[in-house]
Amino acid sequence: MIEYMKEGDILLALTNGRIITVTGPVYEKGTIVADGDKISRVGLTTDVQIPSGSRVLDLAGKTVVPGFIESHCHVGIMEEVYRIEGDDLNETSNPVTPTLRAIDAVYPGDLAFKDALEAGVTTIHTLPGSANVIGGITLIMKTHGLVIDNMAVNPCAGLKVAFGENPKRIYGDQSKMPKTRMATAAMLREQMVKAMSYRDKNQKAKCDPDKKPERDLAMEALGMVLDGTIPLRAHAHRTDDIMTAIRIAEEFKVKIIIEHGTEAHLIADEIADRSIPVVTGPSFTSRAKVELGQRTFETPGILSRRGVKVAIMTDHPVIPINYLPLCAALAVKAGMDYDEALKAITINAAEILGISNRVGSIEEGKDADLVIMDGDPLEIKTKVLEVFINGNSVYQNN
Repeated sequence: MIEYMKEGDILLALTNGRIITVTGPVYEKGTIVADGDKISRVGLTTDVQIPSGSRVLDLAGKTVVPGFIESHCHVGIMEEVYRIEGDDLNETSNPVTPTLRAIDAVYPGDLAFKDALEAGVTTIHTLPGSANVIGGITLIMKTHGLVIDNMAVNPCAGLKVAFGENPKRIYGDQSKMPKTRMATAAMLREQMVKAMSYRDKNQKAKCDPDKKPERDLAMEALGMVLDGTIPLRAHAHRTDDIMTAIRIAEEFKVKIIIEHGTEAHLIADEIADRSIPVVTGPSFTSRAKVELGQRTFETPGILSRRGVKVAIMTDHPVIPINYLPLCAALAVKAGMDYDEALKAITINAAEILGISNRVGSIEEGKDADLVIMDGDPLEIKTKVLEVFINGNSVYQNN
């Protein structure tokens, strides 16, 4: 027998709804119980006992999905309604800035956070921009809160690097390196070699403290890549830039994730053979520059069918973050398997970001990030009715 909500409940039960777990069964009539910020039970309504004192929501006719995950955006670091006042995306005074940290620039009052919640996006990966050869440290966070430190899931999620048109355009106009793709690659290699030397000196200093080098924050950031703590997040659109990024990663034996990958479908087998993930997009744009000439919503489907782990991005504010589910739907229209498209904004995104132990699917022990909808999650007419983050209701569509 269900006991309905009482003042001060800490248990939440969503019952009788269609539950799309993503990694497990679809329960046509299922129940989820959240104990505090974690999911404690999920299954058929007939199999899940709702604890006494729970706050119970009867979701007959509704659908529940895990909170969507935006794998690559600039929410909070490049605010939509501002120019210089809210634009902290690129430090264009220096092409090599590994010491920068996205967490130091994110404004939780950015209107995009509200837009994200309205679309059921509960976790985002915010990165520095692509003007620099090395742009800085990226941030994974939840989309609700007032203090970034409390919203952060991982404040040190990757090191942004960029290939292709942007660095050579920005610094070529300043008559500085890099003016060519060769220079971009050379500058990254130089910094990686310096970081290896810095690491070796610190290693030797364990036996001889007098030889310990002066602390170098840039080398520490690159050192996290060298020791495998974080991956390179490589902005690369064209096939040549993608392969240069891969070449450098293999040279230094570091983990890499391809960001954008506009032409990745043309070399899908090369990427699949190396088990390198790709975060594709934004595909909902014009071909605004040469390296976007092969832009198509077919890319994620082709990559997925070849065995590449794929996530789909909006690159907000390039595409508004609330269109993330629509981008997945357009990938389905272009030939991507429906389930794979849904995974591209849930569990695949979580696995690529290294946070699948917490988010990306509805499973016991994971964060209670849940989205209630009135229909299919990739149907354009479907509305988000309520969003929970860490078991707390943070958005209601009244």
